[in-house]
Formats: sequence, structure tokens, C-alpha cells
Amino acid sequence: MTSHTLTHRTYPPAPGGLPPQGDIADDGAIFTEAYALIPRAVMCDIVTSFLPHWSGMRAWVLARPMTGFSETFSHYLVEVQPGGGSTAPEPDGNAQAVIFVTHGEIDLNMAGTSFSLGAGGYAYIPAGADWTIRAMDGGDAAPAIFHWIRKHYVAVEGVSHPEPFVISDHETDPIQMPDCDGIWATTRFVDPADLRHDMHVNIVTLHPGGVIPFAETHVMEHGLFVLQGQGDYLLNRDWVTVGPGDFMWLRAFCPQACRSTGEMPFRYLLYKDVNRHMPLSPGGLMRAG
Repeated sequence: MTSHTLTHRTYPPAPGGLPPQGDIADDGAIFTEAYALIPRAVMCDIVTSFLPHWSGMRAWVLARPMTGFSETFSHYLVEVQPGGGSTAPEPDGNAQAVIFVTHGEIDLNMAGTSFSLGAGGYAYIPAGADWTIRAMDGGDAAPAIFHWIRKHYVAVEGVSHPEPFVISDHETDPIQMPDCDGIWATTRFVDPADLRHDMHVNIVTLHPGGVIPFAETHVMEHGLFVLQGQGDYLLNRDWVTVGPGDFMWLRAFCPQACRSTGEMPFRYLLYKDVNRHMPLSPGGLMRAG
């Protein structure tokens, strides 16, 4: 069997800035009924948001629930200046979250326990958790950049709620996918068989020349943020070329496939909703009786 060891992990810097005056650039942004492509080039300063009860932060909102499109999650790309952060970051008591750090360092406090997360740091925050977050300051501290993925937790009678945890991309070995000689792997931070979890945020790795060899067509919604490398991605009927900092947003049942085209592994952060019955009422509400 061929060895495809992942020895080098990189993450894109924060976007920002503003293109100069001149011709309107064709940066490849696409929004369709089945998917959206938001390239890094269009994530400029003028499309950021500021959130209540935060200091020294700005966020690019890459995904939010939209009726008739993708309805389960939001995805923020957050930049926090040294010393900035929040003691009341989450206003929704039923929102669970994943934090994934790509630059700088944060102090994450959950229920009185502090964790220091640098690039590659990953934290799961359950719904209703008491947590705070601060970008480390002092010395040559750089702004902290992290992904904040939020989803309402769907509780199930007889199934306990998941516990918080902190881990790292660098400490977690990718798991080879079946029948691919190690060229395609997934870094799973949660056991897929753990039914306490109703969302997974994983990292997919395709080594140079690797492919997802069929058009996946399934109920899970996706947010895909490219961390490293280059790839061609099939979204519905369209092939698009993507690289570090680009974001893809897929509604349920959007066909998708991929090929890694660069000289280094192609890696992306992947959200999907899992492990719950499909609601059978308009608007997605579960009805009793």
C-alpha cells in the first residue's frame, strides 16, 4: 500500500482589503439554487459584520440559514485583535458551536476551565455552555483568526447531550477512506457512531492526484472552507477551481465530486448535519403527537 503521510499543514490568512478602482474584477463568485461559491477575493473589508458584546473583532458571515436553500447552520470567519474577544459571545442558548483556529492564539474558557488554542486548535462547545473567548495579547501577538460554526442542537429523548472538548488538527491523524490506497482521508474529531452529536465538522484531505470518484448526492448540507492546496470541485453541474480561503456552500442533495490538482495536499474544513430524523412539517419543526 502506498504511504500518504500528512506532514505539512498550512492555513490561509484572513481576507480583507479592497481592490483598487478600475475594471470590475471577475473573481468567480457564484450563487445558484443548489450552491454558492464565495472566493477569498470577494471577502473584503466592506462586507464584514460586528457582533454585540464583542470587542476588537470583525466577521465575514459565509453562511446563514436561508429558507429554501441551506437551513441548518451558520459559518463565521472571525478576526479578533490582540486582547479583544467576548465574555458573552453566544446569545442563543440552543446554539452549539465548533471553533477552529487558523492564525494567532486564543484563550477559550468553558465552565471555568481555560484552554489555549493556536493554529489548528479545535473546540466543540455544547448548547447552553458558559464560555468566553479572548485573543492573546502582549509581545508580538498577531490577530487571532478562527472559524465559528453554529447549529441549533436537536435533542433526542434518551440520548445524552455531548460534552465539550478541545483537540488539535495536528494531534489528530486522518483516517483513510475505503479502497483509495490512502490518497483520500478524513480527520474526524467526533466518532461518527456517537449519536449525541447532530453535526460533524471534519477536515478532508486529498493528496495530489486524489479524487472523490463519484458525484455524492445526499441529504447533508455542507459548508466547505479550503485550508490548503488546489482543487477542482463539482458543484451540481459545474466544475469550479478553488484554493486556500475559498468557501463553498451546498444545499441538501447538491451533487458534488472533487479532484486534487496541486502539488501539495488539498484540504478543506467540512460541516455537515447528521444523525437525526428528518422533520416532516413545513419549516422543519418537529411536531409531537
